[in-house]
Amino acid sequence: MGSAVPRAGFGTPDQIAVLVGLEPFVKQQTQEHLDRRKLWFSNEFMPADERTPPEADIELARLREAARGLPDTVRVAIALNLMTEEGLPHFHRLIATHLGNESPWSTWNNLWTAEEDRHGCALRDYVRDARLYNMGALERAQYGYIESGFNPHWDQDPYRLLAYTSLQERATQVAHASTGRNCAPYEPTIQRILAHLSGDESRHYLFYRAVFGEVLARDTERALESLLKVMPALAMPGHSMPGYDQMSEVVRRSGIYGPLHYRKIVVELLEHWRIGSLTGLSAEGRETQDKLMKIPARLQRMADYVDGRSAKRTFGFDFLYDRTIDL
Repeated sequence: MGSAVPRAGFGTPDQIAVLVGLEPFVKQQTQEHLDRRKLWFSNEFMPADERTPPEADIELARLREAARGLPDTVRVAIALNLMTEEGLPHFHRLIATHLGNESPWSTWNNLWTAEEDRHGCALRDYVRDARLYNMGALERAQYGYIESGFNPHWDQDPYRLLAYTSLQERATQVAHASTGRNCAPYEPTIQRILAHLSGDESRHYLFYRAVFGEVLARDTERALESLLKVMPALAMPGHSMPGYDQMSEVVRRSGIYGPLHYRKIVVELLEHWRIGSLTGLSAEGRETQDKLMKIPARLQRMADYVDGRSAKRTFGFDFLYDRTIDL
């Protein structure tokens, strides 16, 4: 299998050399991931076989009735999680263009894509069968997200992609787990589905965290610069879709996922990568290190500011038939 050769302009020659040198490590991490995982599929939760026994229809009717109790705030969170997962084509493209198509990087990308593809399938199967939404409106929102694209400002820097995926996979894992906990008192099947998604994201997070940690070890100062470009304000998938800000605000005000959750993720990664204890840096490297270590305090101030200015507000979404949500 050939070495990583990103498309022209993606990464400096030194960065490309680091990525090529990392290929044995990527191969090892991919195998460790395979050893940890247990594949599952949407049909295990929402069976749709031709020969499904009659009892399955009874169970589906029970599920649909229980799902009526899901609060609209939780429904917004599920919708946001679903549309985030539906952005998979954008991420496969970004990884392929930044890391190449013929190497252990592409082996991982294809494996990761196959695993992630089940997430959107499982959530869509659930919300369709449970009748949670105005599905036509939700489908239009999904289409709008894919059509609007996702092109983060990474300046063709592959290190930023690896920093971003480390942060984003953990954020998605936290969001799925938190949404699932909020679903559990009403309907347990969606909680089980979200727990499986969260477990996958946790394992993907371990891969990206380990790989970016190895980049830090081999090209410390460039990696720190890339991390500083990404960490202060993570642009979550879907931020370009119509209504994203309003949906995110409902999720934040509901306590499901917000800036303080992200702050905990930042602290976790700064500690895991031991950013504060790195030595042997140039003056510029120490300055970057110092800025990174100040990010948690900055995020805390921002969260306090937002919370302090959050007056009561009314929300409405067409996929929820414009029902009023007061928060």
